Amino acid sequence: MKVRTNISALLAVGCVMGISLPSRMVAEISDEDFKTLKEQVQQLSDKVQKLEQTHELDQQTHELDQKQIQQLQQQLGKAQETATDAQQKATAATKMGKKVQQLEEQVGETQKTVAEGKAVSGAQVQPVAPVPAGPLALHNFAIVGDAEVQFGKTQGQHSAFTLADFAPIFLFRANDNILFEAGFDIRLQNGSVTLANGQTGNSGTTTTIDLSFATLDYMLNDYVTVVAGDMLLPLGTYAERSAGWLNKIPDDPLPRSVLPGTGVGAQLRGGIPIGQTGQQVNYSFYVANGPGSVDGSGNATFVDSSGNVLPNLDFGNVGIQSNGNRGNLHGDPGGGGRIGWFFPLKPHYDLELGVSGQTGPWNDKGNRLWSAAVVDAALHVTPYFELKGEYINTWVETNDRGTLSPRGWWIQGAYKLAGLNLSLPFINNVELVTRFDRVDDGLGTRSHRETIGYVYYLTNSLLFEGDYEWVHSRGPAALPGSLWVFQLSYGF
Repeated sequence: MKVRTNISALLAVGCVMGISLPSRMVAEISDEDFKTLKEQVQQLSDKVQKLEQTHELDQQTHELDQKQIQQLQQQLGKAQETATDAQQKATAATKMGKKVQQLEEQVGETQKTVAEGKAVSGAQVQPVAPVPAGPLALHNFAIVGDAEVQFGKTQGQHSAFTLADFAPIFLFRANDNILFEAGFDIRLQNGSVTLANGQTGNSGTTTTIDLSFATLDYMLNDYVTVVAGDMLLPLGTYAERSAGWLNKIPDDPLPRSVLPGTGVGAQLRGGIPIGQTGQQVNYSFYVANGPGSVDGSGNATFVDSSGNVLPNLDFGNVGIQSNGNRGNLHGDPGGGGRIGWFFPLKPHYDLELGVSGQTGPWNDKGNRLWSAAVVDAALHVTPYFELKGEYINTWVETNDRGTLSPRGWWIQGAYKLAGLNLSLPFINNVELVTRFDRVDDGLGTRSHRETIGYVYYLTNSLLFEGDYEWVHSRGPAALPGSLWVFQLSYGF
């Protein structure tokens, strides 16, 4: 502003001087003088313009300085508030420290009094070791499972209601890496009594409780989980994925009887993705006690006290024998595993293939092997159709009959009628199922069966199932005749 005032005054003086010059003097100014004066005026105008630009820059700088000063003032106010809070917290901490000191003094006096009392009584107290911190007893604890109630009739027998199974599963998660799970089968059946003629009669009821599985799982990393305990063996996929209420038919496929469902041991399992396609390779490798021999020999059969000829191979070898001795029935454990390939085509369209097996000794001397190989497959096409099955082959080396080969296969399909897009009541809740299965026990009994049935979904976890089974069996251990059965299943 001061610069502009000086310039204006200078121009005014020049104008006054020009006006006050006598006409005679004006007339005496030459062209050269006029040109020089013009150049001086032009230079003066340029200087004025530069001074105005400089002034504008000074004004902008001044405004920026004012903004920075305002921001600094705001930051200073926040710093003062923080300092005030810190001072208040420090005061509170000082007060708390005084209270803690008082409590420590009281505890010290109490400990001194207790020590004096113990010294008087002569009691000897050992120091207590500190207990590591851990989760609460009910930390991440859950109970799941299933229950089934059946009503049915087998050919040649009376129809009856049957409380088939109550199977709770206890799940506990200690932290992100440690898991524990245990499943039980609780069944109600008629009690038994031995009659005078040696036959078995019925008397009252009895409840059986079986430990289905119990494992401790440690997730080593994203690709490896360590499992130990009474494990569901990955021989095929049925034992781990389809048993209980997850199966859409009330009973198990026939050839599953030639395989153990569980085994006591340890396992490494996990999955490895293949690129970004969604494909995955699943694996599991384990060691377990393996099967045992009922009478300890390597013979194919044994005879019980009633004269029945029964298979000598026993899958219930858990390391604690019937006489209370601890240890495996034979010298070496068995080993096995499964490799599976999961291939998603698109949502609700996928294929899974797997191969699994196990081998190891089964008689007490450990010189006879039991081995198994299983091929499994599962196919999903749309959300409404699935097809799955297994082929099972086993080998049992025996002393008296050479090598036996119990084997079989099963295939099961299901279709949800919701895929028909019919606007009829109840139809969308119905799923049709069918199964074909066949088994050869290696001891002369062969059986095959055809099954048709349905599943009605009252809810996604409450199922009402029904089926009819045509059974064809012959041999010393032939199965009962054909049957029909209805089942109410609930998964929780």
